[in-house]
Order: sequence, then structure tokens, then C-alpha cells
Amino acid sequence: MPTSVILDTDIGTDIDDCLALALLLGSPELKLEAVTCVYGDVTLRSRMVLKLLKLRGITDIPVYAGAKDPIGSPRPIYWEGHEGQGLLDASDDAVQPAAGFAPDVLVERIMSAPGKIHLIAIGPLTNVALAFQREPRIAQNLAHLTIMGGVARSIDRLDLPIAEHNIICDPDAAKIVFASGASITLVPLDITTQVDVTDDGLKRIQAVNTPFHAAVADQLARYPRFQRFGRTSLHDPLAIGVVIDPTFVTLQPVTMLVEGKDDPAPGVTLMRQPQADERTNIKLAIAVNKPRFEAFFVDRVAN
Repeated sequence: MPTSVILDTDIGTDIDDCLALALLLGSPELKLEAVTCVYGDVTLRSRMVLKLLKLRGITDIPVYAGAKDPIGSPRPIYWEGHEGQGLLDASDDAVQPAAGFAPDVLVERIMSAPGKIHLIAIGPLTNVALAFQREPRIAQNLAHLTIMGGVARSIDRLDLPIAEHNIICDPDAAKIVFASGASITLVPLDITTQVDVTDDGLKRIQAVNTPFHAAVADQLARYPRFQRFGRTSLHDPLAIGVVIDPTFVTLQPVTMLVEGKDDPAPGVTLMRQPQADERTNIKLAIAVNKPRFEAFFVDRVAN
């Protein structure tokens, strides 16, 4: 039986949210129940999701707009400026997300199906944190919560920033989520930067030659980083992949603290191994099978 999932996304700035949605839709192991959008222009983000679903021939999955502003953030909302270009046109201006505020929808969906919903959060954690604040019991009623975010930044990865984008965009929300007691798998920047889609993958997606695949390929080809380097990291798709098959990564239990907006280093994720008598609800991806996941991603999306 497929795993019922809700996807919480900030689709638009980086191509990886679009690619994550494409991987999810191409994976029969997952049943997408709803999509919630977070951070910045959530109506535009919702329109992008709705357009991709429509191109895939899907009209029965609701898409909800959520929190535009972070609970607390030390910096202004980040917006690349190319969101929706090549995907949306004038006919999409009237398209609106479903009625309902995403955090309320999360509460309703999870509480009405205890133990059944796997939430995948691939953007700032504002919607998820607001849902936990409204109804703390959803932490225990979730089947699981998989998050793309954070950075462990081990000694051999000092090239990485001290705070990852999804966490630093709303560090106070992240503090709430990681302290919630929910069962969490965290897929951090250390691991997601090790897996890429390249020009060969783009050509395989283009070759499928459907309106959906053409749109996904066009969004990938337009992405500034892909244009510069001929490749880009599969941050959010790896989180989807771990839900489908956890053996893509090696998982290790950790205890974790997040620096909030008023702390010395906002957005920093502090991790360590639990002590012998210490219980933790968080598993951290610490290694990835790069060739197996990259091949899996392209096979699923170019299908």
C-alpha cells in the first residue's frame, strides 16, 4: 500500500522543489494527499504547483497557501526573481489555491488520520511549526516527518555554510519543530550537496516529450546555477527518495538544538550523538549512495 504523504514546499527559488515534486509524482510508493506552500509569495508558489499537477493530468490534489512571513527571522525573505518564468502564463493569473490556511489543513489532515500521514517538509518550517503550535498532538499523530534542512558541517565539510537556507529562513520555527517530539528524519546539506542532476539527466527528461516533462526540463534548464555549471544538487529530491527507500542513505540517531533568531548564530543546527541513556526522536542522514540515487532519480523523473 502506498505511503500517504503531504508535501510542504517553497517551490520557486531553487529548481530542487520542482524536481522533488516530479520525483514524488513518478513514484507509485507514495500517494500525494495535498501540497502546502510556505514562505514569501505563497500564492505564486501554489500556482506553480497547480500548473505542474495540471500538466501531469492531476486535478484532484489540493494545494494550499500557508505562512508568507517567518515566525522569526534575522534576515529579509529571499526571492531569486525568476519564479514561474517559462511555466506560468497570463491564463494562470486567476488560478487560486484551495480554501484554507496550510497550518490548519495540516492539523486537520493529520489529526483525522492518526499514524497515516507522512509529512515531507522541503522549505522553511513555518507552516509545520504553526501547526504544532495550534495542536501539539500532531507530533504524535504523524506517521513520520522527513525534513530537508540543516547542516552538520563535519571537519571535512568546512566549505558549507554554518546555517542551511531552510533553517535560517525561520530558525524559531525550526526550534519548535525539532523540539516537538515528532519522529524526524533529517536530510542535511552535507549529504544533499553530494548528489546532482547533470545535462545528461536533463536530456533524458526532455526526451520523454510530454507537456509535464517539457515543463520540468525547461525549469531545470532555466535555473541559473544549472546554466552556469551544467549540474545542480538534488537537495529536496533526496528527501523524497529517503521516504521511498531509506537505504539510499545511512542514518544515525542524534540529539539536536537550533539557534533561534535571538541566539548568537541564528539558524545553526547543533548535533551530537545521544548519550547511552538519552532518548532521541531524530535520525540524521550521514552518508548517501550517490550513484544509486542519481540513477534512480533520473529513471523515475524521465518516465
